[in-house]
Amino acid sequence: MVEYNEPVQQVRLLAGDLDTGENQIFDDDQLNGFLTISNGSIKRAAADAIDVIASSEALISKVITTQDRSSDGRAVADALRKHSAALRARAKEEEDAEDAEPFFMAFDLTGPDRQEGEEMRL
Repeated sequence: MVEYNEPVQQVRLLAGDLDTGENQIFDDDQLNGFLTISNGSIKRAAADAIDVIASSEALISKVITTQDRSSDGRAVADALRKHSAALRARAKEEEDAEDAEPFFMAFDLTGPDRQEGEEMRL
């Protein structure tokens, strides 16, 4: 069973690259590359990975119809790109929420042996 505690595995989970065998779409080095490009943002790295999958799907599949089956690579690519855009939007929301948090740090101005408002004696 795969544990999704590490960033690479979390990117793999969000990108839908869930095959645990030899049929994984990306190897760990490639996913680490996406993480590096996205400055460590798991959602942005997954969005980039999905965009790569979408581009491959659009280039390879195109529109194919055989007997009673058809495949529209362009439609699949569009759906994948919508998913990657949603991931980027979620990442931006989280980043904006972090930026909106007020930065405030309380300092102990009283010192170790003084009460609040007491003057410092030399």
